[in-house]
Amino acid sequence: MSESTVGKANIGVVGLAVMGSNLSRNLASREGNTVAVFNRTFARTETLTGEHPEAGFVASEAIDDFVASLKKPRTAIIMVQAGAGTDAVIDELVQRFEPGDIIVDGGNANFQDTIAREKRISPTGIHFVGAGISGGEEGALKGPSIMPGGSAESYETLGPILASIAAIAEGEPCVTHVGTDGAGHFVKMIHNGIEYADMQLIAEAYDLLRTVGGLEPAAIADVFSEWNKGYLESYLIEITAEVLRQVDAKTGKPFVDIVLDEAGSKGTGVWTVQNALDLGIPVGGIAEAVFARAVSSKPNQRAAVQSVVTARPEAQKVDASFADDVSKALYASKVVAYAQGFDAIIAGAEKYGWNINKDKIAKIWRGGCIIRAQFLNRIADAYDENPDIATLLEAPYFADAVAEGEAAWRRVVATAALSGVPVPGFGSALSYYDSLASKRLPAALVQGQRDFFGAHTYKRVDEDGVFHTLWSGDRSEIQTAGSSH
Repeated sequence: MSESTVGKANIGVVGLAVMGSNLSRNLASREGNTVAVFNRTFARTETLTGEHPEAGFVASEAIDDFVASLKKPRTAIIMVQAGAGTDAVIDELVQRFEPGDIIVDGGNANFQDTIAREKRISPTGIHFVGAGISGGEEGALKGPSIMPGGSAESYETLGPILASIAAIAEGEPCVTHVGTDGAGHFVKMIHNGIEYADMQLIAEAYDLLRTVGGLEPAAIADVFSEWNKGYLESYLIEITAEVLRQVDAKTGKPFVDIVLDEAGSKGTGVWTVQNALDLGIPVGGIAEAVFARAVSSKPNQRAAVQSVVTARPEAQKVDASFADDVSKALYASKVVAYAQGFDAIIAGAEKYGWNINKDKIAKIWRGGCIIRAQFLNRIADAYDENPDIATLLEAPYFADAVAEGEAAWRRVVATAALSGVPVPGFGSALSYYDSLASKRLPAALVQGQRDFFGAHTYKRVDEDGVFHTLWSGDRSEIQTAGSSH
């Protein structure tokens, strides 16, 4: 490499597939940034630099030259496939970087892997940062929502760089220092889990409007466009209208009718549910969205059941107010999904020792990311006013919104059940709300069953202590030293 490129770039990107290339272009377009780029296959680097000479990339064919092109403290963002590929790049950089340099993993890594990597790299004096980046290919190019973890010291260098490329929402860059080690990737995981729930709820709203409401896709697109002007305004509502308007060029049919109804998953939704279970946090809205995709991807089981079903319920008769009911049910269910997601963030922060500001997380999700929506401002306000609320459903704005839509929510779920339309998202959200709102739950009976067959003990409502009934004996009650779970 020429001496003129030594220490020239203030930021580097390793991995130049679509996300890495777009992120590199975004970085290069911002004043003050000079971007070094490197890819294992040099042809991809040549393609990027050849197609975008205006970016002024500092391109290297060898990793040593890439490292040399970075000014100190060196900062490099890795945009390669999560797993072994990420570890291979990390190892190469660690061998060449010095104390104070920064390695950023911008992929969809499991936060537990990020914690382990940071712990392994920390003794070298090199900062390792796991950064969640949301917004897909367009976001990477035009401005994503960025959720970096890592040390506060590393953020002093990294923060201004990330702020230069992040989406802007109401004058504020959609980036904040989330917390130490794996906090950034944890919050990104929860974001993706909420995204699963949001998409499932919107799909259920579409199904209800079509199957029960009798509307065609183009007409439903118009409904969604109207919704996008009000309290349901969001990126996902906006693009849903676009998808529903699309007509297949080959057949002339609505695009949605020629797409196979089997939805895939990349795993982050599953991770959210698994980790929420480990944390003891109920995230039924997210879980049902994950399970709904799993059900859709079981064609043999679906065909088997359909072969033995002789009749299906007829769609209930509804009037013009049905679409309004569905919009209110959708909003209430979305509130529950977001509330569950933030519950998981709170629990994760407590377990792993992260100081996560919930209001800042809501604000950085207002732009760039897939779940960006108007009501994230309301979530930010709720946590700003009272950071210690037990649940978002307690916040006055959301309590009032759910109360206002509750009757419609119940009508929609009941209509769906009577019409044979599956609404696992709407239904689980309503059950969760009812569980929180009920003064007494049947868990008392479950505890009795557990004590009967396994002596798992129970607590009483009228006195302190842990108890066990001698079910196989005289059925008298004894107080125990154990704990009831």
